[in-house]
Amino acid sequence: MVRMKSRKHVAVLGAGILGSCIALLLARKGITVDLFDLESAPMSGASRWNEGKIHLGYLYGADTTLETAKHLIPGGLAFAPLMQNLIEQSLEEHMTQSDDVFLIHHDSIIGAEQAQYYYQQVSSLIRDCVGARDYLVDVRHASVRPVAPSKLLSMVDPDVACSGFHVPERSVQTNWIADQLCAALGAQPNINHRMNTLVTGVVPVDAISGPWRVLTPDQEDSYDFVVNALWHGRLDIDRSAGVAPPVEWSNRYRLSLFVRTRKTFDLPNAVLAVGPYGDIKNYNGRDFYLSWYPAGLICDEENASPDLHLADKISNPEEIVATIRLGLTRAFRGIEPIMESAEDVRAAGGYVFAQGRGSLSSPSSTLHCRDRFGVVRRGQYYSIDTGKYSIAPWLADAVAREIGGD
Repeated sequence: MVRMKSRKHVAVLGAGILGSCIALLLARKGITVDLFDLESAPMSGASRWNEGKIHLGYLYGADTTLETAKHLIPGGLAFAPLMQNLIEQSLEEHMTQSDDVFLIHHDSIIGAEQAQYYYQQVSSLIRDCVGARDYLVDVRHASVRPVAPSKLLSMVDPDVACSGFHVPERSVQTNWIADQLCAALGAQPNINHRMNTLVTGVVPVDAISGPWRVLTPDQEDSYDFVVNALWHGRLDIDRSAGVAPPVEWSNRYRLSLFVRTRKTFDLPNAVLAVGPYGDIKNYNGRDFYLSWYPAGLICDEENASPDLHLADKISNPEEIVATIRLGLTRAFRGIEPIMESAEDVRAAGGYVFAQGRGSLSSPSSTLHCRDRFGVVRRGQYYSIDTGKYSIAPWLADAVAREIGGD
């Protein structure tokens, strides 16, 4: 008699972009997946509400080792083909249509010359990479160029920024991608949705090389593999599974503005760098992401157990909108017409986990180096630090291949 091999059963904890991608990739391999999340639906937190920058490393000019860029580039180049395969749609109409402009704040922790040198080094790294043509746009000839003085004056107050550079990075509209991932998850019969569920721990059934139990307040279930794809609360679950925390970390809860206007605007995509400043993303002339970091940072803590219900306790969203608007208006040209034409304004965001600490205004902050992310495995238990939104599909693909036996 030939005994049929039993079907794998995998628990994925966290239904943000990383967990959603892993669940879809595993399910397409015929693996049964239980997808857990505290929210009522997948993609409800920071994975839905962020700028969607598909990083190639340009933002981390304070990391002169280039290690952050080297770690970010492969995932950034792979984002578009992997995501388009997952949602079975093109990203072309849902991404920014021009390169970012990086503006160097007068109080930036790096000067314009250092920034330009760093950007040139990153461009050289990108040009040498296989897959450079697969980015949101072809970056096989990646380069940077200074912003002309007249253009700079039209974008930013001269008392705020001293120079600027055109940088070949783009962003995607994350709430649209979230909708497509939710639809794909809902259409996949191999995925069991375990929403509104708090996971309290993960422990091995016997040995770490065998099945693991996922513990919730109401029950416990055994799985062949468990993937911890949480961002907030990940360290507590790791601890229960016997995985040591990183040397340092921070949990930041950030809000930004998502604005829909009645008419179209030709506002450039801009980043005021390097420090706790602001961003503008213009996806299609009517949908904008606006961030003023000092006003949108609701909490910054080193607690391994952040408040999972913080969003419900924000009592003054109108004040946050007004403060972000004021900060951006004082720095950038063209913000007030956007806000005056707005038919919908939403302050939204979520927890962001990082292996680093300190204020972004401080050169000594370890948050300026973001090369510490990836996968930690203990037997059949995987813990994944996403690092950045743009890295998630790439990490998900690697883990799904390993669990699936590819």
